[in-house]
Amino acid sequence: MKFKALVAFGAIAVAGAVAAYAQQSQQLSIATGGTGGVYYPLGGGFGSILGKTFPGMTATAQVTGGSVANLQLIGSGRADIAYSQVDAAWDAINGTDKFASGKLPIRALVVMYPNHMHVVSVEGTGINKVEDMKGKRVSTGSPGSATEVYALRVIEAAGLNPEKDMTRERLGAAESVNALKDRKIEAFFWVGGLPTAAVTDLASTPNTQIRMIDIAQYTAKMNAKYGPLYAEAVIPATTYKGMKADNKNNTVWNIMAVNASMPDQLAYNLTKTMLEKREDLALVHKEALNIKVENQTSSRAGVPWHPGALKYFKEKGIKVE
Repeated sequence: MKFKALVAFGAIAVAGAVAAYAQQSQQLSIATGGTGGVYYPLGGGFGSILGKTFPGMTATAQVTGGSVANLQLIGSGRADIAYSQVDAAWDAINGTDKFASGKLPIRALVVMYPNHMHVVSVEGTGINKVEDMKGKRVSTGSPGSATEVYALRVIEAAGLNPEKDMTRERLGAAESVNALKDRKIEAFFWVGGLPTAAVTDLASTPNTQIRMIDIAQYTAKMNAKYGPLYAEAVIPATTYKGMKADNKNNTVWNIMAVNASMPDQLAYNLTKTMLEKREDLALVHKEALNIKVENQTSSRAGVPWHPGALKYFKEKGIKVE
């Protein structure tokens, strides 16, 4: 009997050790974006919060090309968490545009904050509206980014052909700013939160007068073709140094997304942490304060919810439909 008791005790101890090891070795990868945007610092901040909240968990922000690349990474299992614009996620679940090769099993955990489309130039380029980009050198965002998808839709709505009417570069936010400073391009598109560090850098550059190009007038045309994904908005004149007036632009929502195969409990924990620790995350970037309970609606998520997220919403009485 003593021997059997020892065996049983040993089995329990081994099982406990295995469970503890599994907990200690849990490593998550957060697919974000370029270092000059908002996704990357938010990813780093969220990873730090997860590490403090769940002993043994390590979550690391991964520099990527942006939303399209992020969705491909979680779709293939090469990342665990992705920040993405809703328009890109919608394309991913439907197998359209950048995802024409196949649908991806993307699920939403949290609606985050609205991304503002920045169309940026400086005085002296002759660009006062999108139509003025004809014959110019323009960056439309890095390959694999939702900025690129979004930018091409704006250009199309303005009546230009992005492949024929301009010389198109494919640069991230920080690279676009450097290229504009060096006069290697004359304008760039960037979609992100407010303020975006790279744009702040450009606006603060000596002897540089930033010019933000209005695009709100194209919103209805974009929605007529691609669905009700975009909303007219404003970047206040106080956002970036040198702005002479509010910039009339448009926005699209961001989500925190995962693969549909993620375990429900992990998805629940991620959802809970993002919504309940947003004030801690705002110490990294103030856009985190816009991650609000009232924004958790299916229309803003754009893609199906993960069951783990729905479990959290039900417990808290959050109506997402």
